[in-house]
Amino acid sequence: MEKQLKITLIRSFIGRPEKQRAVLRGMGLTKLNKTVYLKDTVEIRGMARKVSHLVSVEECEVAKA
Repeated sequence: MEKQLKITLIRSFIGRPEKQRAVLRGMGLTKLNKTVYLKDTVEIRGMARKVSHLVSVEECEVAKA
């Protein structure tokens, strides 16, 4: 089982600083309510923490294929 984070963009990034926009683009979040599954790493958790007021984060486990 591999740990992953389910990250959903729940608030718009219109009017937000460019650094926060860059973090969201780096995670692949471009549209409202878009969900991405990313590997649970320290770097990704740090990115999610920087924009925690804009995203929803859930931990999930995925069977390795």
